[in-house]
Amino acid sequence: MFQTHGYDSWLSESARRTTLFRFSQLGGTLPAPLFLFASGISLALVTARALQKGITPAQAGRTAMLRGAEIWGFGMLFRLQEFVLGRPYAPWTDLLRVDILNIIGVAIILMGLMCWLVAPRTPNPHTPADVVAGAAPRLRYVIAAIAAAALIVLATPPLWTTHQPRWLPWYLESYINGVHNLGVPQSWLFPIFPWVAFAFAGLAFGFCVFSAWARVHEAAAFALTGLAGVLFVILGRWLDAQPRQLYAVYDFWHTSPNFFLIRAGVLLAIIFVAYAWCRWGAALKGFAPVTELGRTSLFVYWLHIEFVYGRLSILPKRSQSIFSATVGIFVIFAAMVAIAAIRNRMKGRGLRALAFWRRAANVTVG
Repeated sequence: MFQTHGYDSWLSESARRTTLFRFSQLGGTLPAPLFLFASGISLALVTARALQKGITPAQAGRTAMLRGAEIWGFGMLFRLQEFVLGRPYAPWTDLLRVDILNIIGVAIILMGLMCWLVAPRTPNPHTPADVVAGAAPRLRYVIAAIAAAALIVLATPPLWTTHQPRWLPWYLESYINGVHNLGVPQSWLFPIFPWVAFAFAGLAFGFCVFSAWARVHEAAAFALTGLAGVLFVILGRWLDAQPRQLYAVYDFWHTSPNFFLIRAGVLLAIIFVAYAWCRWGAALKGFAPVTELGRTSLFVYWLHIEFVYGRLSILPKRSQSIFSATVGIFVIFAAMVAIAAIRNRMKGRGLRALAFWRRAANVTVG
């Protein structure tokens, strides 16, 4: 995320024409899917814990929808902040732009709605306690989440091209295909189609990885995750190489189900690498910068935007070489890790949290 935003904001026009910059943009296809995938995993964890505490599946779904509405509200507040800071140059239409926070909120609402719809309404009083606590609806959730992800992915190409819902006002259609007020879908926005599919994929994965079998066979479960990621990438590339296509307009980089499959595979591979880092890698020594950032992801996202795109940008925009922009990216990364680490330790601990170099007395890995 830092690399993509930093290069986009700071690089000069000549630097943007280099091969290095073009290859660097491939990394820009991953931050948003990772955020959405992680939101699905988090919702699966929260829902599973709620079920274990005796909360009904329907109540857990409604709670998730309220949380999604809260995140969507934060997204609208962020848009308002950017509009105010961008005055007098920012157009009022920026207030209704579908950005990543907006779509994460919408994704959580839709996932909560799905959990509420597929939850069993009349549990059998003779059902064992462990099943009541979450095992019963788990398979329903996994199947429904996979089906929802597949439906979104397969419907994306026509909704962007031949079957645009032009009858909707642009600010509503933008949530479907990201047209904003420009009449055609914009690749830099984050509409439901295809982006929410990553959240449903994460939800399905989360319910699988938090299952009883996966908890007992943790290393094997994550090894299978990495293997599945490789197979997804191979399958996506193979499908893309086929001479026949299903859609009248084929756009690999923006709407293709094959590209979604490849990116989903890369996400699964990243999850395996992250697990290996925490289980066998440097995280055992207390070095886990991405963990620190992940615990304050909303705060870090909100803050770094101002130091990259905003008036507080640490480098003059649209004027930097690749070297100077790369140095700026490392500075932003180090600063955000430090701020995140301090903030994580300040939660309820006052000034003692400033001793961020201390390791906690109890550290659990895995």
